[in-house]
Amino acid sequence: MKNQITLAMGNGGEENNELISKVFYKAFKNEILSKSEDAAVICNGELAFSTDSFTVSPLFFPGGDIGKLAICGTCNDLAMMGAEPKYLTCSVIIEEGFTTRELEKIVRSMQKELLNNNAIVVSGDTKVVPRGSVDKIFINTTGIGEISLPGISSNNISEDDVILVSRDIGRHGATIFAAREGIELDTTLESDCASLIHQVRALIEAGVQITALRDATRGGVSAVLNEWAKQSNICIEVTEESIPVSEEVYGICEILGFEAVNLANEGTFVLAIKKEDSEKALAVLHTFENSTNAVQIASISQQYPQKVVLLSTYGTKRFLDTPTGELLPRIC
Repeated sequence: MKNQITLAMGNGGEENNELISKVFYKAFKNEILSKSEDAAVICNGELAFSTDSFTVSPLFFPGGDIGKLAICGTCNDLAMMGAEPKYLTCSVIIEEGFTTRELEKIVRSMQKELLNNNAIVVSGDTKVVPRGSVDKIFINTTGIGEISLPGISSNNISEDDVILVSRDIGRHGATIFAAREGIELDTTLESDCASLIHQVRALIEAGVQITALRDATRGGVSAVLNEWAKQSNICIEVTEESIPVSEEVYGICEILGFEAVNLANEGTFVLAIKKEDSEKALAVLHTFENSTNAVQIASISQQYPQKVVLLSTYGTKRFLDTPTGELLPRIC
């Protein structure tokens, strides 16, 4: 590992994984942490517990802002463990000179998303630092949720499962990049930032056999699939043409040389579902406006353990590796 911290170490890719494993896991490793789930399962499997920090630039973007992102991010991590978000903490670091008008706008977004999740903020902290110490505002949210479906784990995926994605991918990363760089688009492209508890709750109520869930944030769908392949010692075979990508995101990828599977999402999740429940799960997801294009994208095998294989439309195969280098900085 390099002697100095780089931006690439915070973007959900290979460098980020190396930093976590060689520094933080080395110091803090324990039975709960080593499971590497979106949220820790505690109190004999009754509660899920998660924390996240948000530093997005720009603060306000099509489809959301840093406030909405902060609540959705933590509540979604809880939902991915089959938990109903209940209690959150909110810690805010504000740069001197930040306008109270913008702060109030951000807090209103947080309040609205809390209501959407039926959750409340029960504790918090505020720090104001000199100009230049942070970039306007940083937010940390920590959440606790009550688990309604025990046993969801990315360590238990097998050949009995198939992989689904809840909607078209890459919208958040593409939107943030376009907004930050001032790219003028004649489209309605906006972030997918949204709370996912409603879809998860519907899947549970429908009796869908869920093995694993993961929201595809930093590092995108590619990072999720590679993490799952390693955690469960499986090969994930992805059908390339089945991956849903909007025309707007595809266009940005073509112009700038991005891979949609590497772009961040904030309201898109990947599902490992028992084969026999794939159609049931898709039927449930299709009832939601932001999941109408949910689709099965992959199957599981043991052909190349701990690898993700992309099957092209031309019948060729290639490995889909964990993203490396500086992806899109400051996307969440």
